[in-house]
Amino acid sequence: MAERRLSLDHITVTDTTPWQLAEIAAEVGCAGICPFLHSMEVLPALPDYDLIRDPAALRATRNALAATGVKIDLIYPFTMAGRTNPQDFAPALETGAALGAPRANVLCYDRDPVRRTERLIELAELAATFDIALAIEFYLPSQIRTLRETIDQIERTGRSDIGITADLLHIMRGPEPEQSFALLKHPAIAIAQIADGPATINPDTLEWEAGIQRLLPGQGAFNIPKFINALNANTPLSIEIPQQNNITAQNPKQRAQNAVNAAMGFLPD
Repeated sequence: MAERRLSLDHITVTDTTPWQLAEIAAEVGCAGICPFLHSMEVLPALPDYDLIRDPAALRATRNALAATGVKIDLIYPFTMAGRTNPQDFAPALETGAALGAPRANVLCYDRDPVRRTERLIELAELAATFDIALAIEFYLPSQIRTLRETIDQIERTGRSDIGITADLLHIMRGPEPEQSFALLKHPAIAIAQIADGPATINPDTLEWEAGIQRLLPGQGAFNIPKFINALNANTPLSIEIPQQNNITAQNPKQRAQNAVNAAMGFLPD
């Protein structure tokens, strides 16, 4: 069996720049990374940087990718709300193209289903001019909450270049985990994300858990073997495990290595 491609997600080590993320990924055995193109207030540990507006930061990231051989699998953030103009993402997509990014991760918060579909089509058309495809990430607080809803949304766009980011945490926190597991071999699944967590949480902490503190594979109650076995063999697996409780006790490489080791413990030999 071919070895599954591993990618290091930025929120596993949010206290790094994208160029540092690439270097750490290479050191811990990940072939890819999923970076944020700029810092965000909702992720306070992210250093202050902006690959879109700062040529030196973009150059440092490109140099790190070239030096390590690490490739980008997915770029963030592309958040679609009711007032979002898809054309505003052109500079971010241009930056993604300069980094060789194949996909842009999209979260959809627009409550109007017709407008949401129209703007996804517009964004997909724009992204295609940069040779970048979209990957919709379903997420309970958004307007696309489950894998089934994501597949239906893609079908409404009529586009084959829109894929799906399948996050195990979002599956488990969503309303239909078993139905989602049954759909994980759908050809639209572009990348999967792994983490662990308790069986239940206070709903008020859902966003905090997603972005700030998850559990390493094996530390929680999620059925990780079932998740991995349900995926196509060629679906990349992103290590997406923010560990705020260890951010001062362990350096980024230690946290990344612990996360990768925990995930690899569930992969077939």
